[in-house]
Amino acid sequence: MRNLVVILCMFWADLAVATEGAIGQCHAEVPCTLGDRSYHVLEPDGWDGKTPLPVVLHFHGWMRQGTVVVKHPRVAGATRRRGVLLLAPNGEGKTWDFWTSQTDDVAFATAVIEDAALRYPIDRERLFVSGYSFGSAMAWRYVCENGNRVAALLAISGTLRQSETCHQAPQEIRHVHGTADTVMDFPFGPNGESTWPVKLWRDRLGCAEPGEERGDWSVTEILSFQRIAWEDCTEGRVLLDVHNRGHFIPRGWIGRQLDELLALPSSYP
Repeated sequence: MRNLVVILCMFWADLAVATEGAIGQCHAEVPCTLGDRSYHVLEPDGWDGKTPLPVVLHFHGWMRQGTVVVKHPRVAGATRRRGVLLLAPNGEGKTWDFWTSQTDDVAFATAVIEDAALRYPIDRERLFVSGYSFGSAMAWRYVCENGNRVAALLAISGTLRQSETCHQAPQEIRHVHGTADTVMDFPFGPNGESTWPVKLWRDRLGCAEPGEERGDWSVTEILSFQRIAWEDCTEGRVLLDVHNRGHFIPRGWIGRQLDELLALPSSYP
């Protein structure tokens, strides 16, 4: 990977100029400028302006931008109702460079968090990194390279290669994927093994095999998930939710993960 420290210094130099006198001027569909790049931020409903906020950093899908994220009922709808600050970076060319560790997007996303911390009191112990499709793969890349201080990865329908070597890892992995996905194909393992989507993290966190089947659960009547959990790990834990449909953000999935992570009563949406 390129020298992350050098790249971050470049972003932070631009950050100091970009944020001077601009605190609070960007919100929702009005982007926050960060050097020659930008991101979107959305406060939770009813925030008192003082209480430190948990953060969801969510990477958009291919050919999308952060404006979609901050208006999306299955992403922004979940964070707004749960007291969580939503950060939605804009990918260059409306995409992400997640293919190798040689990417500037990890440093950019880190700079987004630091810029947001100048604008809002954030709770660094409750930083969640999320993404959908290409954005999910980017979320994997981010925590693979800079995840030691991330509380949880919330990944939807996109992974890295399971052969990747990750030097860092978040405290918890939560991944959801549909077996009928033909956009970011469900990564079946040898002989159709269905826990393969999180093999990288099971190995990285030293999880004992096999995982524990937690049975089916659902948020709505039209879609159910089969959950498998790996709790007996050297570090952290891994949760995999599998459904039998295609490529989309499941209704209520992000909200349910936040309810569990923040110890909130389960609610919908």
